[in-house]
Amino acid sequence: MNTHELVVHFTTVFVLSYFVLLNGGYLLLNFLSMISLRRRSQEIILDDLPQVYSALEPPISVLVPAYNEEATIAASVRSMLQLSYSEMEIIVINDGSADGTLEVLKQEFGLQAFPEAYRVQIETKAVRGFYRSTRYPNLRVIDKANGGKADSLNAGINASRYPLFCGVDADSILQRDSLQRLVKPFLTDSTVVATGGTVRVANGCEVRGGYLTRVGLPRNVWALFQVVEYLRAFLFGRLGWSVINGMLIISGAFGLFRKDAVLAAGGYKPKTIGEDMELVVRMHRLLREKKQPYRIDFIPDPVCWTEAPEDKATLRNQRIRWQRGLSESLSANWGLMFSRRGGVPGWLAFPFMLLFEWMGPLVELGGYVFMVFAWYFGWVSWEAFAVFLFVAIGLGILLSTSGLLLEEMSFHIYPKPRQLLMLALIVIAENFGYRQLNTWWRLVGLYRWATQGEASWGAMTRKGSWQRKV
Repeated sequence: MNTHELVVHFTTVFVLSYFVLLNGGYLLLNFLSMISLRRRSQEIILDDLPQVYSALEPPISVLVPAYNEEATIAASVRSMLQLSYSEMEIIVINDGSADGTLEVLKQEFGLQAFPEAYRVQIETKAVRGFYRSTRYPNLRVIDKANGGKADSLNAGINASRYPLFCGVDADSILQRDSLQRLVKPFLTDSTVVATGGTVRVANGCEVRGGYLTRVGLPRNVWALFQVVEYLRAFLFGRLGWSVINGMLIISGAFGLFRKDAVLAAGGYKPKTIGEDMELVVRMHRLLREKKQPYRIDFIPDPVCWTEAPEDKATLRNQRIRWQRGLSESLSANWGLMFSRRGGVPGWLAFPFMLLFEWMGPLVELGGYVFMVFAWYFGWVSWEAFAVFLFVAIGLGILLSTSGLLLEEMSFHIYPKPRQLLMLALIVIAENFGYRQLNTWWRLVGLYRWATQGEASWGAMTRKGSWQRKV
């Protein structure tokens, strides 16, 4: 075997092994998720009984950072006002919006300027004013100079009055019992410092007066692909890691945190794009360094509905930001990986993220290009190329199918046969172009992180077509 054949042989083995380990790892997470969902299915029976407040639930501050969200902010705040929870406050942080976000809030909720004592526990951009609703006593608005999402959340933490805070995106809708479900781990385990819930795509649904009145699928093909992505990411990605206390990310769209633990970690980092993941990874690292017992949980049934991008340009920018955020989160917390007290987060979750999520775009795209060229020029046999297609595409279809099956068996959100058929078709179609395109965008994000470009909120076009006022 000459040098050329040797290089081709080892590269082929490396590419095939990588894709097998990648998909095998996710299949194992899927198995852990199935075990967890089976245990939780027994608790669902109790959830159907009438819920009675014990008055012992810890009060919650709901923080809503908003930047240029005039199309969706009113419906989102209404959905939070109708949450069934014993004691909560809602704090909207207007982060120097250039549109009519603040004016919409003033008009819809009768805001009046209100002098307020503001304790600065975390440094933020200048706060310009405070407003209180004349119609809803538990609704306040902070108007501040633009500083980004992390800076807005820090300002909300400074103004919050309660021991738990829930960060919610301004384009999101919460189900009425979301907080009741999300807070449960805090009631049963004193070591819990954070919990995350499921995020689903709101495109194609209908919301009236802050209530989700109809669940549907989007007609836009880009949004349809994301429905399947979200099912896969939340139902067996995060749920699987949560089983072994190795979850490294809680979605910024919907997460509940213990305020004292976040303050002890230094709050959110303003100069990061992936502020949600970076905070969680940092909390893992710091709490393990202190030898402090803790849990970070994922609860699959509290649902947050959010608007997904419906055009290629916006989706591309979102995925580039996500990959940059992942890169920032891992690079800022190298000390967790293989540390003496790293446990599951440091010895399993961090290396997995590093190998398959952070380096994934480079290896996956390189693998596709190499195998196609190697087969075309006759460097590898048709049989070897067919094996590659099976592990790269066939197992990808299997993973997405398993996510859809978990959803159907556990929650049955999309009950119509036509909806399930459409999702089944998308499960197959996404593996022929869409996932590869996402991998390319992630590679661009990796490059931009490496070149240290400026971090920002990024533009997100909100249509709000799923909302109705009445």
